[in-house]
Amino acid sequence: MKNHFKKFTMRKRIEDYNKVLPVLEVYRCVQSEDSRFGRPTIAVRTTGCTHRCFFGEGGWCDSWYTSILPEKGTFSFNDIIKIYDENPHIKEMMLTGGSPTMHSALVNEITHFAKERGILVTIETEGSHFLETDYPIDLISLSPKFSNSVPQLGYKTPGGKDVDERMIKQHNKFRLNYEKIKQTLDYHKDYHYKPVWDGTDENLKEIEDFRVKMEIPKDKTYIMPAGDTRETLIKMYPLVFEMCAEKGYNMTGRDHIIAFDTERGV
Repeated sequence: MKNHFKKFTMRKRIEDYNKVLPVLEVYRCVQSEDSRFGRPTIAVRTTGCTHRCFFGEGGWCDSWYTSILPEKGTFSFNDIIKIYDENPHIKEMMLTGGSPTMHSALVNEITHFAKERGILVTIETEGSHFLETDYPIDLISLSPKFSNSVPQLGYKTPGGKDVDERMIKQHNKFRLNYEKIKQTLDYHKDYHYKPVWDGTDENLKEIEDFRVKMEIPKDKTYIMPAGDTRETLIKMYPLVFEMCAEKGYNMTGRDHIIAFDTERGV
């Protein structure tokens, strides 16, 4: 059993609930990925990320506006409270980004709010930042970035900027930090492993090598197809379907993209 609280210390929290936070979107939805699939939830999307993910034909990160061209936040903590007040039947929250673990005070405040309201919190993270909170996160949705996520020279970002060596260096600097990932999995309550697969043998080997190195069981592994549009995902689904059936992994779709394509806030 994990001992999270050898010594309980109050960590940084949000003092002004009316202050605008690095939060771009707060909306009601249905979880469309991984082990919480199909459950009504409130999504809280933060802005800011250390990564610049590019998956070739699979496209850029589907939330590039939080990472490559990060927009400014527009929501306060009171806005988060308000949407729960308007949807009292929803008892889950998905913290996504960007990289939510960059924002320690926000995430810690959410753990207090969730404990008071009886809300289950999932946080999506690539694992590059270890974050302690006063109350551990219920579920870490771990999506580490492998070599297939590195930006490639000769391509342009969604904003039209040429990929350069500086962008590649920035991405690789934070891409895989095994120590931080292990700290994260050990500290919080539960986790699943949600790698993006691009359909290649090389990427699959990285996915499997990481799982073995980190001693992650197959039943906690959810393989997700690369793709940032409905069209690219539909092409990938049969490949992921067959591979998961052969290897014994769980498959997770990205049904918000299948349903709404590139529309935001869904």
